[in-house]
Amino acid sequence: MNQAGTHLIADLYGCSGLDDAALIEDTLRAAVLAIGATLIGLHLHPFGEGQGITGVAMLAESHMSIHSWPETGYAAIDIFVCGTGQDLNQGLAIIAQALQAERQEIHSIRRGIPRK
Repeated sequence: MNQAGTHLIADLYGCSGLDDAALIEDTLRAAVLAIGATLIGLHLHPFGEGQGITGVAMLAESHMSIHSWPETGYAAIDIFVCGTGQDLNQGLAIIAQALQAERQEIHSIRRGIPRK
């Protein structure tokens, strides 16, 4: 496979701060910095007091996103970065620590074009 990049998908359980827009914004910015990506823009949509947040960081290399459910302590994380030079686990570690995740399930997928 001609690797285009890596796609990291993570489920975080037992999290806190999932309704805190400032925390989530700061955390996404720190995670982008940790993986050495280039932030183009960041948008958060809080669903209301005590409700979850959807956040997307647009990267020159692709994207990073979070969807949170504070009522269950669950967060869905998605990090896709083109190229092979970044350690996406560093970014995920920052997110998991900031949200005080008790447990993580991580799937890493190599993305790309099959060789002929």
